Amino acid sequence: MCLETKRLILRPWRGEDAQSLYTYAKDPRVGPIAGWPPHTSAEESRRIIRDVLSAGETYAVVLKDGGGPVGSIGLQRGAAANLPLLEREAELGYWIGVPFWGRGLIPEAADELIRRAFEDLGLETLWCGSFGGNEQSRRVQAKCGFVYHHTAENVPCPLMGDVRTEHITCLPKARWLARRRGAGLN
Repeated sequence: MCLETKRLILRPWRGEDAQSLYTYAKDPRVGPIAGWPPHTSAEESRRIIRDVLSAGETYAVVLKDGGGPVGSIGLQRGAAANLPLLEREAELGYWIGVPFWGRGLIPEAADELIRRAFEDLGLETLWCGSFGGNEQSRRVQAKCGFVYHHTAENVPCPLMGDVRTEHITCLPKARWLARRRGAGLN
């Protein structure tokens, strides 16, 4: 399944994306703030594509004007999510390489995946979390209509070997629909 936006193609990750993934995921400004360590090799990135990023509803974020993936976005459901979820709920997760920060690419990708979640997958609520200090992620969530729900303290972050504070936001389908109507998108 591929999804398109004005500037992006969201498509499944492929083994041949390993070098592109490594290029952006090795930067220590990307993974640690999201809860995972920087990648140490293209081979490790290939393994992560195979074991993690090949999950359903996980997409490589690719610029339409060419090149490999510059980020990732996905919906996690059930045991794959970091939050306890009901049947018709999912958790939205994303990241993008540092050279692409501040361009509005992840909000653009998120808007399309949110549309898919509510219109195509029949979900009723989306959740999103960000660790303390990750202001970029919180801004993306706000731009996409997520609202603050609660803060969880002492959340284990096993890949980083620490505990953190996590801020949780949610986006009910009714709120998303109201925002779309307000923007004249229906």
